[in-house]
Amino acid sequence: MPIFNDLDLSDWKNTEIWTDSLWIIPERDKTGKHNGFYHGNFVPQIPHQLILRYTKKDEIVFDPFVGSGTTAFEAESLGRDFVGIDIQSELVGYIGGKLDNKNNFIELIVGNSSDEKTFDNVNELLKKHKRKNVQLAILHPPYADIVKFSNYKEDLSNCTSLEDFLEKFAKVVRNTVQILDQGRYLAVVIGDKYTQGKWIPLGFYCLNEIQKIGLTLKSIIIKNMEGNRAKQGKELIWKYRALSSDYYVFKHEYILLFKK
Repeated sequence: MPIFNDLDLSDWKNTEIWTDSLWIIPERDKTGKHNGFYHGNFVPQIPHQLILRYTKKDEIVFDPFVGSGTTAFEAESLGRDFVGIDIQSELVGYIGGKLDNKNNFIELIVGNSSDEKTFDNVNELLKKHKRKNVQLAILHPPYADIVKFSNYKEDLSNCTSLEDFLEKFAKVVRNTVQILDQGRYLAVVIGDKYTQGKWIPLGFYCLNEIQKIGLTLKSIIIKNMEGNRAKQGKELIWKYRALSSDYYVFKHEYILLFKK
């Protein structure tokens, strides 16, 4: 079986890699360059675990939703190359200013990840570094319209319907799969949403879209949600709302793991 990491199995008992499908993370890692300034970012422990398990040093991690740079910072700290895309030029500039290329190449692109033309730029960057594909893709898309991240109509957080969101999300995945090495992994971090009195299983809908593309589902990891900014210090209020309005408070999200 091909080996996709630097794990020494002779010392497997001491590895920091998690192997259970339930990840309980008490609080986000705030060390290094992580500062949690960006609403909607995910905890650094997620890309940390995925990069350790599914890449070797100097391989390429790809992120089509760079956001606040969580995956980029983890790739840098773990000695991986990195290519990322974000639709917001100010974010790309901010993250680019915090990264360096001392030991590995790090490339950031301003663009729309659902547009094939943006991936022409990705391919040009890969050629510049004499590489053909990436070895791991980590996607943390907007959870539909729960948080509006920009005013760009191409931003997935501005989709006008669930169908529109899933169509654009599927385009991002198809574009990403085109630059992913055969036999390598793609992970999606996604949660559900609640609207108009109904639980919308966004994670399952996204899972279905990826399976249509032909990737093999390897795992569904459940991660707890702690420290949500909208709920911090308001636990009792949210409990009352849940009881009075007939719903459950979100406390989990999914890490969907696929193999090409």
